[in-house]
Amino acid sequence: MAFDERMLNGMRVFAAVVDGGSFAAASEALDMSPPGVSRAIARLEARLGIRLFDRTTRSVRLTDEGRRFHAQVLPLLAGLEEAAAHAAQGATSVRGRLRVHVDPLFSRLVLAPRVGEFMAAYPQLEVELATRDQLGDIVADGFDLAVRFGEPPDSSLVARKLLDTRILTVASPAYLRAHGRPERPQDLENGTHVCIEFRDPATGRTFSWEFHRKRRRLAVKTSGRLIVNDGGTMHAACVAGYGIAQVMEVAAGPLVAGGQLVELFPDWPDERFPLYALYPSRHHPSAKVRAFLDFVIGITAPR
Repeated sequence: MAFDERMLNGMRVFAAVVDGGSFAAASEALDMSPPGVSRAIARLEARLGIRLFDRTTRSVRLTDEGRRFHAQVLPLLAGLEEAAAHAAQGATSVRGRLRVHVDPLFSRLVLAPRVGEFMAAYPQLEVELATRDQLGDIVADGFDLAVRFGEPPDSSLVARKLLDTRILTVASPAYLRAHGRPERPQDLENGTHVCIEFRDPATGRTFSWEFHRKRRRLAVKTSGRLIVNDGGTMHAACVAGYGIAQVMEVAAGPLVAGGQLVELFPDWPDERFPLYALYPSRHHPSAKVRAFLDFVIGITAPR
């Protein structure tokens, strides 16, 4: 015998009849018609193969089987109601455990320095941040959401764009003192300057160097000898003076503002790269997911 929605509804009607002492009282309590209550009880009795009530024109009385069934049903229904209440509370309060699949560069340079603010704001929440180069299957891996750079792959996941960050071409003051400053993007092609190449972990290919200004797009062929696949490594090598790199403003902006890196071509300001949040269901994201998304948007907003 399968436990399904019809069985559950029948049990609720049964409990209402017992609580109210009559089919009429159950009808009023459940906002059902009296014939509807009678049909629900008859279906339940047929499913169970027992008679739950002895009925007369004046009274309704539990049978022995009905009393035993009621003793079993009452804690079950109470448990279901308690579980539903906890689930509803989880949709409106930030509590429990949150597992987030995070882009390594975003985690290290943007999220980690500020994550303490989020933890302090939600003391009932336990957070697990897992940094991975590739998206994988976040549902099978048990993640509540992912935060990733780049256009999302076609999938059943909900993709919410959080921001578009500028791509900056930068070098350290030490590098510029040693090699001079390129005057235009094309100066990076002739081998005079050292370029740090970045390999996309998702595709295995190095990113091409592009420069955008309004509707104009300029592609520059670089041939750097150093290839990395980790944004933190690229930033560190660039700050140390090894070479020129293309970086995302959301991560490298503080380094530029602090003078550790210099933006080389501010007259080519329009290349952008997106940051997305990905999560499994379009309907009713939990309060903890909504809170985390709001926090990410807040710490990445322009100042």
